[in-house]
Amino acid sequence: MTFENLTIERAGAVATLWLDRPEKLNALHRALWHAIPAAVAELDADAAVRTIILAGRGKAFCAGIDLLDHAPSMAGGGSLSGRGDSAVGKRRAFYDDARGYQQTVSAFANTNKPVIAAVHGACLGAGIDLITACDIRLASADATFSVRETKIAMVADVGTLQRLPRVIGDGPAREMIFTGRDIDSTRAMAIGLVNDVLPDHESLHARAQAIAQEIAANSPLAVQGSKQVLGFAVRRDVDAALDYVALWNAAFLHSEDLAEAMNAFMQRRKPEFRGR
Repeated sequence: MTFENLTIERAGAVATLWLDRPEKLNALHRALWHAIPAAVAELDADAAVRTIILAGRGKAFCAGIDLLDHAPSMAGGGSLSGRGDSAVGKRRAFYDDARGYQQTVSAFANTNKPVIAAVHGACLGAGIDLITACDIRLASADATFSVRETKIAMVADVGTLQRLPRVIGDGPAREMIFTGRDIDSTRAMAIGLVNDVLPDHESLHARAQAIAQEIAANSPLAVQGSKQVLGFAVRRDVDAALDYVALWNAAFLHSEDLAEAMNAFMQRRKPEFRGR
């Protein structure tokens, strides 16, 4: 099966799932949000695949959600998909959309196969959501990480708030989330966001492939059973927290600050937030 803006490459028991929208820095537009879980489900069902690598084509791993694809409807108080006629209908549509986007990210946590994220260049916003749902994270020296939602007047709602503190600890997570600042690969390594930093893209992908092959050489029953046991309590707690943030954003997201952030983005200016 083919998937829009996704490419799958296989090397023995290892499948690399490439975000393949390099001209947009692999920003996630609606088509990618829907394609990713279908692709992961296909790999999960394939007994020949024992390990998955998630990587990005071009200059960046993932520049986050494609705001140009979503901003017009959100700036007008609509849902992510533009559905909903009344105020209540728009909130219900936003909740449903958010839960769907959460399932896209959770596909990497829920698949039986271990997933290694190989990060280079920008990993922003939704990119953080993706990698924190993976089992192992590697980075090249040029990688940059940021929880950008706070800077655009949003509460991150597809996994970062639920998973990042579990990965790097509460204090570093709150600093990243509240400030929205960029951190480099050295800082990412120091706080445990990534397992290792490689000097360049070639060595990054070589290391990811080597680890993936090492995992794939083990008993798939033992590896997949270990992933299920490690994630049992986490999946339950994360899903409850994801539902809560989807409800929160459906009720409170459409603020004047969000409209200002979307309009400022489209007009290429700095937003002026008023806290309302």
